[in-house]
Order: sequence, then structure tokens, then C-alpha cells
Amino acid sequence: MDLVSLIAPSSPEGLAGSGLLVLRLFTGLVFIRHGWPKLVNLKTWSTAMNTPAWLCSLSAFSMWSGGIALLLGFLTPLAAVAIAVSMFYAVVLEITRGFPFIAPDPYLIPEGDYGGPMGVGEPPSWEKAAMYVVMCLVLITAGGGPLSVDLMLVAPWLQSWLG
Repeated sequence: MDLVSLIAPSSPEGLAGSGLLVLRLFTGLVFIRHGWPKLVNLKTWSTAMNTPAWLCSLSAFSMWSGGIALLLGFLTPLAAVAIAVSMFYAVVLEITRGFPFIAPDPYLIPEGDYGGPMGVGEPPSWEKAAMYVVMCLVLITAGGGPLSVDLMLVAPWLQSWLG
């Protein structure tokens, strides 16, 4: 495996390529949306997470900027690594807090047994953070699919630069 294929993997064609494109765009949008509120409310978020503000700022910035990079398909594997590290940390935090992998369905919990911060909602679990890690692992290993800056500009530039 060479440097070009690590940074800008070639894209499969057909449905597989389309699937990677949809995954990249969806994941990018999700993490722009997850990262921005954390950046602008950093103190509140770090207090709630009981995590140092500098670490929360790195995490929030990696989510937001990584989401933008994924949306563009720019350095897709590297952007996905940055997001995956943050999400893996979330998994670790949630496991150490004793959250289950999959929470009980909120409709099956007896009334009054669970009330989240904004009323009845989905009980905590580490399922969603783990799913984001898996989504990022796909993008790290397979790239972002067609219509990406990686395939249109980065790979050709790297190939000409490396000779």
C-alpha cells in the first residue's frame, strides 16, 4: 500500500461507490451538527462531561472540521480518524459510567422510571457512539467514494508530486 492509496483511496464504482458517497455526506453533516454546538458552548459541555476544556475543544473541533472535510471529501481517511478518536473516547466514557451497549426501548420502561434532562427520552447507551466509530472505520479504510476532493485533486496531485 502506498501513500496515495492511504490518503486518497480509489473509489469503487456503481452502487458501492454511491453507498460510500452517501455515507461520507451523511457522516459529514452529522458531525458538523454535533461539533458546532459543542464549540460554542464549550464550558457547559466540558462541565457536563466532567472532562478538561482543552480535551473537549479538541474533540469538538475535530467533529466540526472533520465533518466539513468529510462533506467535501477532503482527506477523508484523516478526517474520519479524527472523528473516530473522539467517538471512541465517548464509548470509553459511556462504558466506564456503566451505560449499556443498547438502552432499553423508552416505550418499554415503566412510567416514571426514566426521565432524561428534557423529560422522557431515550436512556443513555454507548450504541450510537460505537456506530459512529464503525462508520468512520469504513471511511478510513475505503475512502469517501466518488465526487470527492480526494479523487479529483488530492490523489492526482500526490501522484505527480511523488513521481
